[in-house]
Amino acid sequence: MTKQTHGQPSKVVAADDKVLVEGPDAVNVALTPEAALETGGRLIDAAAEAAGQRREKIIDHRPR
Repeated sequence: MTKQTHGQPSKVVAADDKVLVEGPDAVNVALTPEAALETGGRLIDAAAEAAGQRREKIIDHRPR
């Protein structure tokens, strides 16, 4: 699932009872509110996990 990593967030708007997502790499999707809520939760969980992984790489955890 690894692809090019983008540093810009996607644009997200609500329109006509849908959530529209437009982002890098030609991302363009319309979601139901329910699917958007679930996706948003998954994004938050994965972002927290990735941030922790990044922190683990840069912090020296060896005993002093």
